[in-house]
Amino acid sequence: MKSFIYKIIISVIAVILIYEFTIGKQISKYSNQLNNFTSKEGRKESVNKMREEINKGIKKERYLSKEDAKLIDAFLKKIKKELEEASKN
Repeated sequence: MKSFIYKIIISVIAVILIYEFTIGKQISKYSNQLNNFTSKEGRKESVNKMREEINKGIKKERYLSKEDAKLIDAFLKKIKKELEEASKN
């Protein structure tokens, strides 16, 4: 009977440790990110980071590569064409 109880205790501890080192870390990571978005300071920090990235992009001579610019241009033209067709109907 003692060995059964010891095995149960060891198994429970093992399951708890495995949970904490695998799923628990992921849950806490996402929980922290959610708290950053829901708190006032977290939103301010996110906005400031976006502003910094936008300023970095503005300071660059060329933000998009020529291939990316052509791809986006073709995409926007296609959307414009579809919108014009939809407005005619």
